[in-house]
Amino acid sequence: MNRRNVGRVGLAALPFALALAADLILFATWRDRLPAQMASHFVGNGQVDDHASRGSYIAIVVVLFAGIGALWVLMAVAGKYTGRSYGRVVASGYAVAGGLGYLMAVVLFVNVDAARDAQGRAQGVTFPMWHLAAGVGVAALAFGLGLLLAALLPREEAPAGLRPVGGGGERIVLADGEIAGWARSAGTWWLPLVPLVMIGGGIVLLFTADWIAATSALLVGALLAVFARPYVTVDRRGLTVSGMLPWPRIRVPLDRIEAADSRKINPLAEYGGWGYRIRPGRTGVMIRSGEGIVADLAGGRQFAVTVEDSATAAALLNTLVDQRRTEK
Repeated sequence: MNRRNVGRVGLAALPFALALAADLILFATWRDRLPAQMASHFVGNGQVDDHASRGSYIAIVVVLFAGIGALWVLMAVAGKYTGRSYGRVVASGYAVAGGLGYLMAVVLFVNVDAARDAQGRAQGVTFPMWHLAAGVGVAALAFGLGLLLAALLPREEAPAGLRPVGGGGERIVLADGEIAGWARSAGTWWLPLVPLVMIGGGIVLLFTADWIAATSALLVGALLAVFARPYVTVDRRGLTVSGMLPWPRIRVPLDRIEAADSRKINPLAEYGGWGYRIRPGRTGVMIRSGEGIVADLAGGRQFAVTVEDSATAAALLNTLVDQRRTEK
């Protein structure tokens, strides 16, 4: 690992290390004043509805900050963000670490010197809801600090760019008046499992937790189910990515496309992850690694989507673009 990457890793990991250290120091300072079973889960009005041991608190904060921090470092470094996009990714990590660190510290604070029952559980503990707003404020301040620190590192400029597709891509020969279209599922075998797990978790939460958490899980599961089987279509309207319902969908009109090609795509390295991605000079729908359609757009941007048989789709797209130019 070169010196530049060491600096990027250190900068991305720093907020999570500081948040973890701060919470552990507070725990060590207040340890003798904390109940054996601390109030650990609160409902919408701030009242406690579950308890956890002091050891569980330590385990949770270590796993929380170490796990999220590792993911953020991977995203910030392996994602190859450049310029302002790198600064925003780093700053977002500072915001997450700052906000979570503050809220975990508040959990300790409200348990200090709490009354205890015969089982050592905290009694009379509440979580004032204004702490949520304060946590957002801390996250905003941390975001600004992250931007400032990211600006101190030498800025890595964006690479010369993905190679232009140009006009020399493959074509499909169509007879005069012949109409052709192409469509294929862009999903993977495991993608439908994600909404099923979310919906199942929401049903479980209906009986084990408050309705807010259950409703949130059910809504997210339903939204993910819409895109559990995404489809990519190429026809005279252009390039379209849609889910199981007619809306929402992403459509790139034919008159915006200059040319298209098929190539291997690494979503993490090129787009910083999976899903609908926005990067400097390009956007894309990344469902998996592997082959995909890459379209040059008017204005110098690119749009890409990972899907099998992308060579056929790109060739048809080039043919349709040529036909449209001829018709003008």
